[in-house]
Amino acid sequence: MKKGHVLKPVKKAVFPVGGMGTRFLPATKAVPKEMLPVVDRPLLQYAVDEALAAGIEQMIFVTGRGKAALEDYFDVAAELENLLRARGKEVELRVLEGTRLSPGSIAYVRQQEPAGLGHAVWCARHITGDEPFAVLLPDELLWNPTDPCLAQMVRARNEVGGTVIAVMEVPEKETHRYGIVDPGASHGALTEVKGFVEKPKPGTAPSRLAAVGRYLIEPECMALLAEGRRGAGGEIQLTDALAQLIGRQPFHAYTYSGARFDCGDKAGHVTANIALALARPDIGPAVRAWLDANVR
Repeated sequence: MKKGHVLKPVKKAVFPVGGMGTRFLPATKAVPKEMLPVVDRPLLQYAVDEALAAGIEQMIFVTGRGKAALEDYFDVAAELENLLRARGKEVELRVLEGTRLSPGSIAYVRQQEPAGLGHAVWCARHITGDEPFAVLLPDELLWNPTDPCLAQMVRARNEVGGTVIAVMEVPEKETHRYGIVDPGASHGALTEVKGFVEKPKPGTAPSRLAAVGRYLIEPECMALLAEGRRGAGGEIQLTDALAQLIGRQPFHAYTYSGARFDCGDKAGHVTANIALALARPDIGPAVRAWLDANVR
């Protein structure tokens, strides 16, 4: 970061949650995929908690039709809370505390058409304004309860400024599933980004550093998204706009330290449930006993 430059803190986060979740039908016929539980909390709650731990103050949900459950979840459930209070269910009341955010800290925007991740982010432009912002994809459950991913990234951004994206190393045979970083110099967990390659074939990728659904973005990106350029799949891709910022501002990939579960995939979602259940002192022993008895 240039000497004397004042770095604006990241206080807003965009959550693109307008997808239809077709890979989880029939469950997502009635329940938004972001509300599918991992143990006893919906996926979206994990992402929101991660944002709060990083100092985010305003959550911006970019939604679509059939997502009313998202709004209800973060609202005050007065009847339920009154019933629990009347029955002396103090433990259950404390469980609900994380689902109530302060008034005015959540905004909802409709995407209206499935035109890509970049388009979803652009829909939040009037709320993010001229401030830097985070983007979190709730499908990606990045699990590090002692030092969440976004908090790690914010600390890194405080050192270098500009755009920071989270990456993890993936096996070479899986590079075709991700956006892969073309890397420059590395300094610890930070790697300079020279470019992106979207879903390269195995053996052709410039690295094994794959983007994993967390971004800290400067406001200049919104003007590039506004151009509406279509990329892979005929959609407006966030990585295409970010790539245009390379060379204009500091741009780094941050290698995240922690566990990752791709909960947009059925196997990844099941694995996340098992892993997080095993980590729980209340249910972990019972789950481990069943696994020991039934899984070879």
